[in-house]
Amino acid sequence: MKAIVVETPGDIEALQLRDVPEPHVGPRDVLIQVDSCGVCYHDVLVRNGVLKRGVRLPLIPGHEIAGVVIGVGSDVPTFRPGDRVTTTQRYHICGHCSHCRTNHETQCEEKKFLGDWGMFGGYAERVAVEHDNVALVPDNVPLHLASVVACTMGSVFNAMRDVGHIEAGETVLVSGSGGGLGMQAVQLARLQGARVIAQTTSQDKVAQLEELGAHEVVVHERGADFSDQVKALTNGKGVNVVVDNVGNLMFQPIRRSLARSGRWLMIGQLTGDFTPFNPAQIFSKNIDMLSASSTTRLQLQQCLEIVARGQVKPIVSRRMRLEEARDAHRLIESGSVAGRIVLHPQG
Repeated sequence: MKAIVVETPGDIEALQLRDVPEPHVGPRDVLIQVDSCGVCYHDVLVRNGVLKRGVRLPLIPGHEIAGVVIGVGSDVPTFRPGDRVTTTQRYHICGHCSHCRTNHETQCEEKKFLGDWGMFGGYAERVAVEHDNVALVPDNVPLHLASVVACTMGSVFNAMRDVGHIEAGETVLVSGSGGGLGMQAVQLARLQGARVIAQTTSQDKVAQLEELGAHEVVVHERGADFSDQVKALTNGKGVNVVVDNVGNLMFQPIRRSLARSGRWLMIGQLTGDFTPFNPAQIFSKNIDMLSASSTTRLQLQQCLEIVARGQVKPIVSRRMRLEEARDAHRLIESGSVAGRIVLHPQG
């Protein structure tokens, strides 16, 4: 089958279109004919070598997968050929540790991340994924939209509902609001009854962010401190919650934008750099620094139901062929893409 393979980390030339062996289908595996695979900035960090933990080379990138079941292992209890499915971000979890048994399998110590751990990724015509990490797609949800639900929506859903406990009436700042996670965060925060302030460096994305539910949009030059704009919108108090999809590149402006007793929900980190800060800057304002990583299967199922009801729309701005993976990474790195790019391995 055809797949994009990374043998050695590097620039976009590291993405090589290859013929590779068909996936081995184990007893617990679901074999998926890949219809769509979202392109996440995580893929860029794996490809260029910034992200190393849990990475096993050579690898097939891609963890945002949707397609049709074409085979199942002997121990798969529910899925059947012909089912329309999508995945969480993982190939494997143990299924029996305290995390897995309490709907916190994102923290399973045995987890293997799709697109990181070897030749299990969505930039391919087919992929085998253990059934614990697969969910049925509602009939009225297109597969190209379903593919990005787990990562772009589920990760934010995890952070905002189950970790950050956002309440109606609170003011929420969404950083990187024009990206894949950010556009879902704007919609989900509005759905939860919050006042939503979206942050972006692109004037071209303002109208779309307002259409998605942002009450106000803060626009600034790349690298500039936007906290004064946020303070002006909140009578000098700052916001109750920040949904941080960017990380250290905006660490200080985000810190300054938080109100006393604010909650900092950390989801994304776009570089391998570190940020020095004085802890007193955090505890003197009683700020809670919280984090959320990826999506449980239960959260994925709940998000798919929300999408099926039309309450949130996954944002896919461009659909490309598998052979265009390099162009997709180039666009993602440029920061010019609103929402997600999706690759179609079947053409």
